[in-house]
Amino acid sequence: MRVAVVGATGMVGEVMLQVLAERNFPVTELIPVASEKSVGKEIEFKGAKYKVVGLQTAVDMKADIALFSAGGETSLEWAPKFAEVGTTVIDNSSAWRMDPTKKLIVPEINASELTKEDKIIANPNCSTIQMVLVLAPLHKKYKIKRVIVSTYQSITGTGVKAVQQLENEYAGIQGEMAYKYPIHRNAIPQCDSFEENGYTKEEMKLVRETQKIIGDRTIAVTATAIRVPIVGGHSEAVNIEFANDFNVSEIRDILHHTDGVVVQDNTDTYTYPMPLFAQGKDEVFVGRIRRDESQPNSLNMWIVADNLRKGAATNTIQIAEYLVANKLV
Repeated sequence: MRVAVVGATGMVGEVMLQVLAERNFPVTELIPVASEKSVGKEIEFKGAKYKVVGLQTAVDMKADIALFSAGGETSLEWAPKFAEVGTTVIDNSSAWRMDPTKKLIVPEINASELTKEDKIIANPNCSTIQMVLVLAPLHKKYKIKRVIVSTYQSITGTGVKAVQQLENEYAGIQGEMAYKYPIHRNAIPQCDSFEENGYTKEEMKLVRETQKIIGDRTIAVTATAIRVPIVGGHSEAVNIEFANDFNVSEIRDILHHTDGVVVQDNTDTYTYPMPLFAQGKDEVFVGRIRRDESQPNSLNMWIVADNLRKGAATNTIQIAEYLVANKLV
């Protein structure tokens, strides 16, 4: 299995390499790919050193699978070139997610949609992945009418530049700014750029991607996405209105038996999810599960996951694992 990692020197790319190694993905040849300025650099994978190559070189090497995390413009230009030579691309950018000809996959929910003909597969947005993993089994049981979500998103979702900005601000150093405002001791109510409707792209991803992954356009979603000075992962306060009534203990039981979800929900022992403890883990953690007493058939919960792991690298590699296990590559 020849595997190309496009964006191998970036924050998500580095985590992809780590997850590939941890999960013993059957890599017979690794092809680390990055921009021209990184070509020739060496990276280490499972004790061996590999030289970074450019995009055209990687296309010519005809990998079986290419894991993309190099930004939307790169994906739009280069994913089709990889696909043309027979490489299956799993893309972590927003480039292909809402393309009606491309599958948007969270393996625990809809991997069964994949076929050999799917040469470009989209990985959802990090904040969407952790939310839909919890929503999907509840939708099956109670039918979701509406979701209101407020996200509290890690600076790692922006990248290395944002982490450096926070570290500089901690240390009182003037440096390059990833955001328009300081992030230390602050919460910025803007993730990504604004659309014409006043919502940010990140907020609209939660709306559109949720409907596509769950396969129900009638689910109403409204979102507010906030950037906070956190490194460990994204947190979400989620309010769900169902068509049918529910029992809270049954909700906990359903989620307890959902692959990839860990229930942390005991107020007596102050047990609830936090990014401090989600960092470096592949699961999605859910807690503070309680009935919304202001509205019929409604529920509140708190969902946390490491946005670089399940929100990006791990989900991408789980898609690749499904393709290999089902002989689709």
